[in-house]
Amino acid sequence: MAKICCWSGTPPLQPLQKQFRRNHGVQNCSNTNTLNRRKIYACLNREKESETPQILKIAVSGVTELLRLFSPSSHQTSLEKQRDQIEFPASSVDDVLRIIKSDYDNAYFVTGNFSSSIYAENCIFEDPTIKFRGRELYARNLKLLVPFFDSASIILQKIDKDVDSDTNFVLASWKLRTNLKLPWRPLISIDGSTVYELNEDYKIVRHVESWNISAVEAVLQIFSFKSKIQVVETSSVMKLSMCHSLLALSNGVTW
Repeated sequence: MAKICCWSGTPPLQPLQKQFRRNHGVQNCSNTNTLNRRKIYACLNREKESETPQILKIAVSGVTELLRLFSPSSHQTSLEKQRDQIEFPASSVDDVLRIIKSDYDNAYFVTGNFSSSIYAENCIFEDPTIKFRGRELYARNLKLLVPFFDSASIILQKIDKDVDSDTNFVLASWKLRTNLKLPWRPLISIDGSTVYELNEDYKIVRHVESWNISAVEAVLQIFSFKSKIQVVETSSVMKLSMCHSLLALSNGVTW
């Protein structure tokens, strides 16, 4: 998942300062208040001092490649092939927006099932830790992550469109929450946003993510014992409460 610009401590997309209108549960940018293309690209090209450490990017890329090498080769199921065959090509920004919203409704990031037909084959995918090109590679990377998720959810907060004279965009903000299937069951919690850049054929050619925390902070969540400690603390409180109740009952005390 990839960084657009550093919006630490504020909700993703909020700095855009635009007025939105409600349309069947989806918020669209007002025609008189479209986003400025230069501002978006200024955010995409962050200052060097705020970029993710190169060593972290190399490490993440290396781990991803190892997982891919040691994972069994995956083939599309008949259901997935059938889904790709019945997908209709998008003919407008609104079509793309609706399909993306549907993918979020189906929790595509934590299930690995997404509408690949709206992506160009050589689409660029980027987040604060990794950048690569290729729709099929993105699909494989999602499938690699899914087995490690437990009680996972990704909730769409807002989705908007921008119709620019040169380039069209769809912007989405979301919340990701999941435990990882590791002995200490770390909790991964990220609020983020994604910019989907479209070409003239309404295919997504660039998929860039931004997080509310740095890449280093996100990786450190994997090694956090916080969720396990919380479970232990909750269990201890419940046991203590039960002991008090049993003691009170044995003494004939009623609450």
